[in-house]
Amino acid sequence: MPSKPMPDDWQRALVVAAHPDDIEYGLAAAVAVWTAAGKEVHYLLATRGEAGMAGVPPEEAGPLREDEERRSAAVVGVTEVEFLDHRDGVLVAGPELRRDLAGAIRRHRPELVVTGYFGPTWTPPGVSPAYLNSADHQALGQSVLDAVADAGNEWIFPDLAEEPWRGVQYIAVGELLDPPHEVDVSGTVELAVQSLSEHRRYLELLSDDPVDMQARQVVDMSTLKEDGGRRVGFRLYWG
Repeated sequence: MPSKPMPDDWQRALVVAAHPDDIEYGLAAAVAVWTAAGKEVHYLLATRGEAGMAGVPPEEAGPLREDEERRSAAVVGVTEVEFLDHRDGVLVAGPELRRDLAGAIRRHRPELVVTGYFGPTWTPPGVSPAYLNSADHQALGQSVLDAVADAGNEWIFPDLAEEPWRGVQYIAVGELLDPPHEVDVSGTVELAVQSLSEHRRYLELLSDDPVDMQARQVVDMSTLKEDGGRRVGFRLYWG
C-alpha cells in the first residue's frame, strides 16, 4: 500500500533522541521541511553522547558533542535544544526516564512528538544482514510513547512543576523499510547533509573518509527510495 503524506495540522513539534547525531541520520531532512513551512521544532536529547567517542574522555566528549548538536540543529532551523543529561549508554526504560521526558513534553507543549526507530534490530534499505539497534534507542523509544500519556496525567508524577499537557495529537516513530507515512524531502537533502556534517569531530573518529562524504552517504541511504524520490518515513500513532 502506498505511503500517505504526514499530517501537517500541527504547529509545534518535539523531536526526542538518545544521542547527539541521532536526528541527523535522515530525520533532519524532514525537520528542514517543517521549519521552512513555518513549523516550530524543538530538540530533546536524553544524553550528551559522552560515551560515543573512542579515545575521548566523557568529560571532554560531552560538551563537544553538545556543541556539535546545537550547530547541527541551527542548520535546519531549530534554535531550542534541551539535554536531559542521562548517562550515555545505559538508558533504562522506566519511571525515572519517563518522568524527565514527561516534564520536557509539558515544557515544550508539542502537538507532534517525533522519535527514532527503537526495535531491537534495523535494516537499512538494500543492506543485509540486519544491525543490532542501540540499547539506548530501544529504552528511549518505549519511554517516549509512555511519557506522552504521563505528560497529560497530573497524578503519575505529581512532583513535576509544569502543568499537564494533553495537546499531543501525533507520535511519529522513524521507519525505514515500510513507512505508512512519509515526508517528501527532495528539497532539503543538502541541508540534511550540512546538518550531519556539523558533527565533524565525531565523524572524523568513525572513518578516514572526508566528513562531507560520510554525511552524504548516510543521508542518501536514509532518504533515497526505489522510485527515485527522496522521503523520510514514519509510523504514526495518536497522541
